[in-house]
Amino acid sequence: MSDGLFDEGLFGAETEQRAGEKLAENAPLAVRMRPRSLDEVVGQQHLLAAGAPLRRLVEGAAPASVLLYGPPGTGKTTLANLVSQATGRRFAALSALSSGVKEVRGVIDEARKRLGRSGEATVLFIDEVHRFSKTQQDALLGAVEDRTVLLVAATTENPYFSVVAPLLSRSLVLQLRSLDDDDIRGLLRRAIDEERGLGGAVRLSEDAEDHLVALAEGDARRALTALEAAAESAASTGGEVIELATVEATVDRAAVLYDKGGDQHYDVASAFIKSIRGSDVDAALHYLARMVEAGEDPRFIARRLVVHASEDVGMADPTALQAAVAAANAVQLIGMPEGRLALAQATIHLATAPKSNAVNTAIDAAMGDVRAGRGGPVPPHLRDGHYSGAQKLGNAKGYLYPHDRPEGVLTQQYPPDSLVGRDYYEPTPRGAERALHERVPKLRNITRGED
Repeated sequence: MSDGLFDEGLFGAETEQRAGEKLAENAPLAVRMRPRSLDEVVGQQHLLAAGAPLRRLVEGAAPASVLLYGPPGTGKTTLANLVSQATGRRFAALSALSSGVKEVRGVIDEARKRLGRSGEATVLFIDEVHRFSKTQQDALLGAVEDRTVLLVAATTENPYFSVVAPLLSRSLVLQLRSLDDDDIRGLLRRAIDEERGLGGAVRLSEDAEDHLVALAEGDARRALTALEAAAESAASTGGEVIELATVEATVDRAAVLYDKGGDQHYDVASAFIKSIRGSDVDAALHYLARMVEAGEDPRFIARRLVVHASEDVGMADPTALQAAVAAANAVQLIGMPEGRLALAQATIHLATAPKSNAVNTAIDAAMGDVRAGRGGPVPPHLRDGHYSGAQKLGNAKGYLYPHDRPEGVLTQQYPPDSLVGRDYYEPTPRGAERALHERVPKLRNITRGED
């Protein structure tokens, strides 16, 4: 009987091992190709150079909690796994999407017991930490501070906006960069050649490889997922070479690199406005397309256009504000996807319009003086003289009516005494503002009696 049990135990162990191998074989290509050592990591050389903080951490020196901040597919989870392997640390993982304070405290309690019992340290990896509430993030503070756990948290959002300050101060913030084209190209070739990848079963044509690199947009996971889909499609027809047409047929389009709720939301919106300001209509349309494709609220885009029309075009093209407001109204009236046409029309109008920030500069300068307390009483002749007793106070006495003069303008003090001679609006010689560039100094000379 004991022999039988012994044999059954062996059989069970072998079965479990084979099951594990089978699972590994069936894992997605991106999982199978995950780097097993620092030597296999592509990109991030600014963090992995000799003596750099992340390399020292992965190699087991100078343990510190880290926040890995970067776009998807740049290796955040991989690096967390490599950190856990250093000096045999235990690895525990939580996802902010499915974990709460209870789960966080459970992992910390287990880590504390292991540390006291065997001295074994725990690396706690939290994916998408920006999705944790303030309470959930606060629950980590004590364990991070006394190093009950070595926290490796990953986020695609700027941690200075999305992570509580006490946790930030206890962690190294390391920014990962998108992989460059050469990194992606090398990764694709390695996935094709290595046994844990495609084992040389297929080859990539040159133009298919170029297309996969372009589709990836610096995201390793996206590149490998697209390669796997294309390889499966080629294999189903008995092909050994993945052609461009195969890639195009299996990958509809690159996923839009844009996050409505996160850091990239502001980056793309910023690039959109700066492209309009810089009069690059094509770049502006690209960023508009990225926002529209990502499902951005069209009202947000319309509001930015309305602001920009006054801020950066202003009186150089007074119709720009009308175009932006019309686009905003059109979006409200007809919705999407048709609303994209009005947004595109306004974008083209603003990007190709002559530019002037004189409106923005003028109001900011005037408000600066007001905030600084520069002003004073309204001159008596400009005060309201319509109510009973106003004339007894001297209000409106001596006011000169401009329409009584053929030119419609005359010499008269309008600002408070302390601001006489102060210029705010400085029109540029661009676009429709050119006429004002010549006219405004003449008006000042007349109103101030400086002729």
